Amino acid sequence: MPTVTVKWQKELLKKVEIDPSLPPLVFKSQLYDLTGVPPERQKIMINGGLLKDDDDWSTLNVKEGQKLMMMGTADEIVKAPEKGPVFMEDLPEEEQAVAVGHTAGLYNLGNTCYMNSTLQCLHSVPELKSELIKYPGKTNDLDQSSHLLTIATRDLFGELDRNVKPVSPMQFWMMLRKKYPQFGQLHNGAFMQQDAEECWTQIMYTLSQSLKAPNGSENSEAVKKLFGIDLVNRMHCAESGEESSETESVYSLKCHISHEVNHLHEGLKHKSSHSLGTGRERRSEIRVRKGFTFLGAQYLTVQFVRFFWKRESNQKAKILRKVDYPLELDVYDLCSDELRKKLEVPRKLLRDEEGRKAGLKIEEKKSKDTDVKMLDAEGSSSAKGESSATSSQEGATSESEGQLTGVYELVSVLTHKGRSADSGHYVAWVKQESGKWIQFDDDNPIPQREEDITKLSGGGDWHMAYICMYKARVIRN
Repeated sequence: MPTVTVKWQKELLKKVEIDPSLPPLVFKSQLYDLTGVPPERQKIMINGGLLKDDDDWSTLNVKEGQKLMMMGTADEIVKAPEKGPVFMEDLPEEEQAVAVGHTAGLYNLGNTCYMNSTLQCLHSVPELKSELIKYPGKTNDLDQSSHLLTIATRDLFGELDRNVKPVSPMQFWMMLRKKYPQFGQLHNGAFMQQDAEECWTQIMYTLSQSLKAPNGSENSEAVKKLFGIDLVNRMHCAESGEESSETESVYSLKCHISHEVNHLHEGLKHKSSHSLGTGRERRSEIRVRKGFTFLGAQYLTVQFVRFFWKRESNQKAKILRKVDYPLELDVYDLCSDELRKKLEVPRKLLRDEEGRKAGLKIEEKKSKDTDVKMLDAEGSSSAKGESSATSSQEGATSESEGQLTGVYELVSVLTHKGRSADSGHYVAWVKQESGKWIQFDDDNPIPQREEDITKLSGGGDWHMAYICMYKARVIRN
C-alpha cells in the first residue's frame, strides 16, 4: 500500500497509508483520527483537484511519498470533567434527601403506624419546625413530660430532615407513652393499635402548651396562630327573640358523615345549624347556628368522623361511606358574617391574580389594595417569627404582611385502611415543596400522582381519608 505525506495547517503528517481497495472515505477517517477534522469538513487537494468520497484510487495515480494538502478545522477537543461522577450513595445524608426530593420514612415499632403517619403530616409544616427549633426550654408552667415530648419531637423532625434512610422514632415513642400512657396499652403482650386522630390531638395540645413564649410576648401562642380556629355558636330563641353567642377555640374541624353527606363541604355544614326543642313547642325553639373565625389558621385541619361506638357489639365501628374532598377548599360560606366581610377584598385580589395568570385582562383601580401579589402557601411562612397577634377584629389576617382569603390548598392526607377502628393500617400522603406527592407507608416513601390523592375518599377496603390538612392561600400587601 502506498504511503503519502499530508500537509495540514502547520503540521506535516508523514507516511499515511492509502488502501486502494477501500473508498477515499476510509482515508479521510484516518486523517480524522490524526487531526480531529471531521471527514465532511476535509478538503484534500490531489493532482490539481479535490478528493471525493466515491473517487476510484486507480484513476488518481497516487505515487509513493506523494504530498497532499488538506484544509479544514478540527472539532473542539472535549475536556475531561473537573470533577468525576458522584453517586447518590456517596453524598452526605442531607444532600441525598435534597436529591431524592423527600425526607426519610419512620420504622414501625409495633403497631405504631398511627403515630408515624401523624408525625409525617405534622413534619410537613415548616413553620411548626421553625417554632420547635426556637423552643427555649422548660418553663415553670410546663410539666416535665410535656417538655421531654417537645424535645423528642424537635429532635425527630431534625433527623427526618437530615436523613434519606428510615429513622427510628423510639425516643419520641417513649416520651409519648410517658406523657399519655394510653398509647402504651398491651394486648397479649403486644402494643395495641391506636387512633391516629387521638395521637394527633394529644401532640397538638402538648405543643400548644410548650411553644408558648414567656412573658406574654407577641408570639406567645405559636400553635394557635398556625392551626387555631374560633368556632362561634349563635343561639336564637324564637319565643323571646333573645340572641346569645359563645366561642370555643379548636385546632380542627369535624366532617360529620351521614347518608346525606357525599362531599367534605357538606359534612362540614352538616351540624352547622340545628334546633333545640320539639315540634309542639315551636315558640320555645332555640336555633343554633355555627360559624367560625380564624385565629391565624395558616393550616386548616379537617377530621372525617368515621369511627363511632356501636352499642350492639359494644365496640368502635367504622363508616366506610365515600366522601369526596377537593385539592382546593373554599370555606367562605362557613365563616361568620363578620369574617366574610373581612375576606371580601383579599378574595377579589386573589381572583384578579388568578385571572392574570390565566391571561385575562383585569381592570386596574388606583387603590392601595391592588398593590399586592399572590403569596403561595410556602411564601407565607411564618418561619421568620414575624406573625402578628390576631385579635377578634383581625380575624382575616394571619400575619402582619398577609391576609387570608378563605381558600386552602391540600398539603397532606392521613388515611386508614381496614374495616375496624382497633386494627387496620394508617398511612400519610404528603405534598413536597416540589409539588410532588409522597406516600409515607412507615419506612417506605413511595412517589404518587396528584390525581390519585383525591381517590382516597372511601367506599371500600382501600385507604380512605381520615384527616386532611390544608394550607392557606394568602394575599400579601
